[in-house]
Amino acid sequence: MSLVENLGTDSITSLPRLNGELVFKEPWESRAFGMAAALADLGVFDWSDFQASLIETIAERESTRDEAEPYRYYDCWFAALEKLVVGRGLVSKQDLDEMVTDFCKRPHGHDHRHEHDH
Repeated sequence: MSLVENLGTDSITSLPRLNGELVFKEPWESRAFGMAAALADLGVFDWSDFQASLIETIAERESTRDEAEPYRYYDCWFAALEKLVVGRGLVSKQDLDEMVTDFCKRPHGHDHRHEHDH
C-alpha cells in the first residue's frame, strides 16, 4: 500500500481530494506534500511521526483560528513538516526561513526549463 493510500479518507490527516485525486491549489502545496513523503520514504522520520505533528498542528490552528480566516490544509501541513524537521535538528529555523525566503524570491516558472511550447 502506498503512503498516499495509507492516509485514508476518514481521519483528520486525510488529504484534500476531488474525485479520488489529490488536490493542490498552489504549486508549493504539492512540493510540501512531496517533501514530507520523500523524507518519510527515505527513513528520515516515520510517517506516523509526521501524522502526529500534523494532527497537533491542525488542533492548534483550530483552537486559535479566527472564524473569518480561511482554513488552509497545506498551511498546517507545511507547519507540521517544519516543526518536525526543526525539532529533530535536521535544519535550523533560521536556515529554513532563509531558504523559504530565497525560494519565494525566484520568478514564476524558475524551475520549468525545457525547450518546447505549451
